[in-house]
Amino acid sequence: MAVQESAARNDREEECETCGRTTPHGVDIRIVDESNEGSTKYAREPYRIATCQVCGAERAQRMNDA
Repeated sequence: MAVQESAARNDREEECETCGRTTPHGVDIRIVDESNEGSTKYAREPYRIATCQVCGAERAQRMNDA
């Protein structure tokens, strides 16, 4: 799975399921190649990745499903 990270990064407070409280999170957008086969042209999808700055837990959400 190929991943491309954006240069932009936003830090914000969000609920962390692991910590069980609101904590600072780093938020990135990554383009993920979901194809396991030949044509990757149509298999690239944007994901929102939120990483807890306290415990390091990472949560990914496909942006087309948001």
